[in-house]
Formats: sequence, structure tokens, C-alpha cells
Amino acid sequence: MKYISTRNKDIRVSSAQAISQGISKDGGLFVPEEIPTLSTADFDYLKNVDYIERAAFVLKKYLTDFTEEEIYACVRGAYTGSFDNEIPAPIVKTKNGVNILELWHGPTCAFKDLALQLLPYLLTTSAKKVSGGKEIVILVATSGDTGKAALEGFCDVENTKIIVFYPSDGVSAMQKLQMDTQKGENVCVCAINGNFDDAQTGVKNIFTNNDTAKILENNNMQFSSANSINWGRLVPQIVYYVSAYCDLLANGEDLSNGFNVVVPTGNFGNILAAYYAKMMGVPVNKLICASNANNVLTDFINTGVYDRNRKFFTTISPSMDILISSNLERMLFELCGRDDKLVANLQSELSKNGKYKVNDEIHEKFVGLFFGGCCDDSATKETIGKYFANQGYLSDTHTAVALNVYDKYVESTGDTRTTVVASTASPYKFAASVLEALGEDLAGSEFETVKKLSLKTATEIPAPLAALENAVPRFKNLVEKQDMTAFVLKTLGI
Repeated sequence: MKYISTRNKDIRVSSAQAISQGISKDGGLFVPEEIPTLSTADFDYLKNVDYIERAAFVLKKYLTDFTEEEIYACVRGAYTGSFDNEIPAPIVKTKNGVNILELWHGPTCAFKDLALQLLPYLLTTSAKKVSGGKEIVILVATSGDTGKAALEGFCDVENTKIIVFYPSDGVSAMQKLQMDTQKGENVCVCAINGNFDDAQTGVKNIFTNNDTAKILENNNMQFSSANSINWGRLVPQIVYYVSAYCDLLANGEDLSNGFNVVVPTGNFGNILAAYYAKMMGVPVNKLICASNANNVLTDFINTGVYDRNRKFFTTISPSMDILISSNLERMLFELCGRDDKLVANLQSELSKNGKYKVNDEIHEKFVGLFFGGCCDDSATKETIGKYFANQGYLSDTHTAVALNVYDKYVESTGDTRTTVVASTASPYKFAASVLEALGEDLAGSEFETVKKLSLKTATEIPAPLAALENAVPRFKNLVEKQDMTAFVLKTLGI
């Protein structure tokens, strides 16, 4: 299978090249030439095997230039000993019958672990095939969770360096502590004066700057990405939606009318993975896209106009504080009949004017597939309190956005079919907001607040977060967004 750019279908590369490169040189994102499918017999097999087998089965469909031995080495390395009870993506059912797909039982307590425990294996395997011994420099822009998960995944991985940028005032206290205390000789963390979109734009600009690329080339280095612009980040996310369907089958759920998927998302990667799972044969009915006050995706789904020229809100669900949803480009590519010129023009409009409008045909396709909804911080907190009191389920501030939008969807449509809600982070990563949502006053320090939340809810503090209590920050870097390139080159010593 070859991979093509969303902005130029004439660019065709192997999966190893797509993963090691991260982003196409024209600024487009790599997508598979065709989406592979799974049969009824495949699902009958997959429902009776563990997550490692499921991951290997799906990856073999996409990474055809990897040997079977390489794929198994990657998935076993990623998913053995890294997740609670050796179950990376368990489903928990609420009292009212909603299936919560908990994706935060890994080493950093966020859904990014499902991909970023695997990506280092995929990337190093890919680099051996195509990069000619170059050192891989991973650049990451994060709104909170990707950064720590990438740092953890790439910590001391041979022949790699990783530099993570995050908005100085745009992550939770726990997320910041997780990143700034990261161990490893090959890691670096830097805050920027700006928001996530500034960080993401800065990283993309570094990637596509020919002069910077030449400097790295002269030093036997090559950039790659751990953000979901990298296909190697996205394909592991497809796996957990396939796995969720298999678990529903094994649990005897009524799937005669398919099932809905609800995803809290800012960059569109997590819900895009659910779309690809649907295209593979998973009977997803409606993709319910949940946003916080930064509701650019909700407005786009409802109007066909994508407009980032709006007020940016810093919310209690910071991983969704995004106005430029990079992975929407892949979705546009699929729904416009893979018209690369149209996608390139739309992205050019977005870059120049901060907005674009799709035609009625494309918009109708979006509306057919997606339901868009949003809620503000007040409604998010109300939902946390309601679900804990009525359903006995404690959610973080991002999952609560999904639950709130799901309730709105049911109220407006009457559609009560089987539903899976992607739960993206442990509530303890946002302990202060969750505790306030439960009507409690905050304790003194971050960890006193964490302990109070544990006592209040009779739930256990995740071990990776508890271990941070006495950790000392290593990194105290802060730069302006226009100085990101200089910081990268200085960090690399070139």
C-alpha cells in the first residue's frame, strides 16, 4: 500500500516513508491510497483475541512494507506491561447503558498513550528502512496530553531526539508538571507565549522550511512528528475503535442498527480514526463530534464554514482548546472525492484568510456522517456532577464535554441506540476542576487537591500521577512563538 498527500496525489510513498517523514513536503497530510476493509469473518476472529492481536491484525492491513515479525515486535513492545491489567482500552458501562471507552489507563493517563506507546516502535522501524541512519528529531506541539505521552514514548529511544512545545498558560497544572519533570537524555520541553494553534503553526512552519531542513540534512538529522498529522500516530487510534466494536460483539450488545460514537475532539484526529474504522467495516452510525467553547468544529459541521477568526477561550478542557483542526484536512480529502487540488485551495484560503466554505455537496456529506455539539465550562462541570451523582461515573473535563453533547444529541434526535463515548483522560489530570464540579472547595496544593478528590469519590489516584508528587521540574524554557526555530536549532546544537 502506498500513501498519498492530501494536496498532491502524485506524491506516493511507502508507509515507512510516510511515518518517518511525518508530513508531506507540500504541507499536505499522508493518507492511504485506499482504505482496507474487514470482513464478518475477520470480526468473528478479532472478538475472541486480545488487544495485541487486534492491533497487529489492523496494522498489517495498512503497513504492508513491514514484515509480520516487525509488526508483532512493535505492538508487543507498546502494549505489554504499559497499561492497567494489560487491557489498553476497556469499556465501562454506566447505569443508563452508555458504553465508556476508557483510553487513559496507560503511563500518562491520557488517550494519546494508545498511539504514542506504539509510534516510537513504528518510527524507529520505519527509519531503518528509509532514513539511511539519520537521527530522527521529533517535534511536537501539544495542548496538554500529546506532549507527555510523546515524551514518555520516545524517552531514551536510540537515534531520536524529541522537543515538545506547549502553550504556557494553556495546560493544566498536572499536565505541565508531567512534561517539565520528564526524564530522559534525548528530551526537551519548552513553553511558548501563545496558544496551542500558535505552537502547532510554528511546528508546521519548521517542518516545511527548506532552509531548516537543509541544516538538519547537513547534520545527518531529519524531522518527524508525533502529532496526529503523522499517519503513524493516527493508525493506532483506528485500532481501539475496531477493538471497541469487537468488545461490544463479545458482550452481546444489540448492534442490529449499528452504534454511535461520541468523541471530544479539538484537532479532529480522534474522531477521524473512528471514521476510518467505519470505512473498514465497523458499523458506526453517527459520529458525534463534541467541542468545548472553542466550537469551530461544531460551527463547521452545522454551516459548512470553517472560520478560525474568533475569540480563543482558555477552558477547563485544555486539550480541546484548538481553533485549527489539522486532521480535518484528511476528512475533507475523503468527502470531496479525494480532490487534492480542492483541498490545497481550501487550506490556502485558511492560511491566508483564516476561513473557508465547502460546497453544498460536501457539507451534506458531513451532516450525514456527523453531529456537532458543544458546551461551555459551566455545562462541563454540571455534567461531571450529574454523571457522578446519577450514574456513579467520574469523568474528566473532556469526557464530560462528550457526555454533555451526547445527552443533547439524544434529546434532539431521540436516537437511543448503542453508543460508545471515548473517555480521553483520567479525572485526576484535571483534579481542581473536577473537584469544584462536585461542589467541593479546593485544597492547598495540586496534590492535596488530588488526594481530596480521591477521598470524595472513593476512587484511586493513578500511580503515574501519584509518583509526581515530589518530582522536581527539569525544564523551565519559555520562548516567543517566532523564536521556535531558533530554539530547536540551539537545542540540537546546530
